[in-house]
Amino acid sequence: MKASLTIAQDPAADEVLGTDPFGLLVGMLLDQQFPMERAFAGPAKVLERFGTLDPGRIAAAEPDAFADLCATPPAIHRYGRSMAARIQAVAAVVRDEYDGDAERIWTGVGSGRELVARVKALPGFGDQKARIFVALLAKQLGVRPDGWEAATTPYGETGSFRSVADVVDGESLEKVRAFKKEAKAAAKAKA
Repeated sequence: MKASLTIAQDPAADEVLGTDPFGLLVGMLLDQQFPMERAFAGPAKVLERFGTLDPGRIAAAEPDAFADLCATPPAIHRYGRSMAARIQAVAAVVRDEYDGDAERIWTGVGSGRELVARVKALPGFGDQKARIFVALLAKQLGVRPDGWEAATTPYGETGSFRSVADVVDGESLEKVRAFKKEAKAAAKAKA
């Protein structure tokens, strides 16, 4: 995998996202209750501190030591220790079910629905996060199995600025932030 991504808004962190499939997966995992670009910078921090993003080595790491590494300021996430456990859980699935190659999650699938189901089966990935990740793969990496648009609705829509799938520069990041802020306000008004 080699892609030019600008999600973290930091060249070194974006390089990790664009060249390491497990790094991109971890960035998506961390993208919750935390600023998007900081979440997607997390894999670069793990790489710098742990020395590798190899799923087998991460899964086998001593949990408390790995949690300490993730929680050390600047932490990889607001909840660094609990996210460390989630990273290790995803790493174990990638190691055990995909021979340690995260890219195998999205290669060789027959449909967008199958790909969403594979991603949704990962620890920490619910339906919405799975659809967003598949939309990201389609829009920015060209991973477009049949039916991916329908499987990722509404995140696969062309020209939308709903999620990280649409972040290609600083301007699009701000548009996504504005959309999320409006959606949150609308949900709050309904409640």
